[in-house]
Amino acid sequence: MDKQLSKNALQGVLGLSPYQPGMPIEELQRQLGVSNAVKLASNENPLGSSPKVKQALAAAALGDLARYPDGGGFRLKAKLAEYHGVKPNQITLGNGSNDILEFVSRVYLGPGRAALFSAYAFAVYPLAAQAQQAETIVVPANPADHAQAYGHDLKGFANAMRDDVSVVFIANPNNPTGTWLPPAEIEAFLDSVSLEVIVVLDEAYHDYQQKELRPNSEKWLKKYPNLIVTRTFSKVYGLASMRVGYGLSHPDVADLLNRVRQPFNNNSFALIAAEAALDDQDFVRKSVEVNSSEMARLETELASMGLSTLPSQANFVTINFERDTADIHQALLKKGII
Repeated sequence: MDKQLSKNALQGVLGLSPYQPGMPIEELQRQLGVSNAVKLASNENPLGSSPKVKQALAAAALGDLARYPDGGGFRLKAKLAEYHGVKPNQITLGNGSNDILEFVSRVYLGPGRAALFSAYAFAVYPLAAQAQQAETIVVPANPADHAQAYGHDLKGFANAMRDDVSVVFIANPNNPTGTWLPPAEIEAFLDSVSLEVIVVLDEAYHDYQQKELRPNSEKWLKKYPNLIVTRTFSKVYGLASMRVGYGLSHPDVADLLNRVRQPFNNNSFALIAAEAALDDQDFVRKSVEVNSSEMARLETELASMGLSTLPSQANFVTINFERDTADIHQALLKKGII
């Protein structure tokens, strides 16, 4: 890198490696000439999106393309508020839930502050923290012989807390392990944390969890004003290309997050699609049912090959190959499997 061009760049940014998303199908086709590729790298919904979404988009007024979208997302916030039993001023809209993680980092992290999260957690947590020149504290995950192997160790979180920790990231279920936390453990951790510490409960895969295992995180917002719950329309709702996510929090926290949010971070069609998607809970239920049955089938087939998997409450499984997997990855690409 040119020293002059990077001289005034922030040190936190200079030390980053860009986030690597799953390869697009078109790119695999260009590189290897593979047709009919299957993409499994980004945990997308194989059923696509709700027919109601397609109908709503088809009916959208293309004549208004010159107009800016509703920067406040009034209609979508109203629907989300009703759905979650919160007030609109507790909602922050994002260009995917990643956007909310970035807002949190911009508001609460910086030099002399630290973010705390688990090993094997979502890759964006260290990226967002380091970009703000904050320190990152990575808590070792549960050991392989633990009932929740490679999952978050919240007792370890509590032991690792320091005075400079201003943000804690908890992914439940966690990407990429698929592991999850019992609601009682999360609540006990929230009880132990100072209200000055923001706790982000990343629930991108919440809808895929069995209902008896899901925390009622919306109710926790009343008890823990330092809690931020993040959700996304990219997974079970099948709107990954539209990039719509949101955060639920105390109104004062939402106010701060909205101060750093770009005013038009959700385009008009994304807002329309999200509103329609929220109205089709039958599609969500079908997606969850298909995911459950297909995951069981996949786990059975992998076991027949002598491969073990981690128990998962998401829409993916972690496989233990007990060896380096670079050649397996390449061989799968040649077969059209990303």
